[in-house]
Amino acid sequence: MANILVAGGAGYIGAHTCLDLFNKGFTPIVYDNLSNGHAEFVKWGPLEIGDIRDRSRLDEVLTKYKPLAIMHFAAAIEVGESVRDPGAYYDNNVAGTITLLRAAQAAGIDKIVFSSTCATYGIPSSIPMNEAHAQSPINPYGRSKLIVEQILNDLDLYQGFRSFILRYFNAGGADPEGRIGEWHSPETHAIPIAIETALGRRPHFQVLGTDYDTRDGSCVRDFVHVLDLADAHTRAIEHLLNNGTSHALNLGTGHGTTVKELLETVQHVVGRDLNIKYGPRREGDSPVLVADNALAKRTIGWSPQHDLQSIIGTAWNWHSNYLPA
Repeated sequence: MANILVAGGAGYIGAHTCLDLFNKGFTPIVYDNLSNGHAEFVKWGPLEIGDIRDRSRLDEVLTKYKPLAIMHFAAAIEVGESVRDPGAYYDNNVAGTITLLRAAQAAGIDKIVFSSTCATYGIPSSIPMNEAHAQSPINPYGRSKLIVEQILNDLDLYQGFRSFILRYFNAGGADPEGRIGEWHSPETHAIPIAIETALGRRPHFQVLGTDYDTRDGSCVRDFVHVLDLADAHTRAIEHLLNNGTSHALNLGTGHGTTVKELLETVQHVVGRDLNIKYGPRREGDSPVLVADNALAKRTIGWSPQHDLQSIIGTAWNWHSNYLPA
């Protein structure tokens, strides 16, 4: 089984991708500092604890396992936090990625799948958004990801270091068997917060902004199942290992859901009413983010297989039955 280094593989999307890699014949080597990840999520390959900013530790791990390629999930990801502390985001997401890339090159690795984001686009000028949409992020998180995308483009152009950039929209859901799921502390994502509210672990769900120019005044997001994201990553790594060229692709369903519609669906799936409150907009949020995923289908044969009810249903299963206390 070919080794793939998965930086950030103990986190939410990284761990689900490790499961998918293992199921498709790869050995995921998880490299994670466990600042946001969980050792309990490392079930399908070895765990090496380390930070992407630690060059000597990276060199040690790359020498030990000799991976064929790298998947990079090791980023700080919270929009609000990036606004409060931009320097931390540039330190980890940009400087850390440069260190990881330099270590990879020194080890003779020239392939990477990079976890990027629709936040690189900023406020959309057209919906759905395709990969030709202008990239003008409106928060430090999105800017940090865009800088890395530009670095990867230069490495490809001038040094033949090939990359697959995957721009997520809104991830949700969990492994249906309950082995892993969404586990953040503190939790800031809409679906798990809604489920925690339904379970009585939170007093209410607060809708952030009701005056957007959308069909019901709340933000519109494109929710995609984490298992579909994992599948796209494995397809991307297989593409690179088969001498495919570099690409940047959107990963979303192409269907937008408002926050209010999301809450209605949660209530329907779990069979419980939520205590909902309404508050002001959150700084750095775009009104609408919906993917055009046609290029992903053409390039790697990817299309999402799970709908919103499946996302919420698997998330509910994880949070109500399996999430550690």
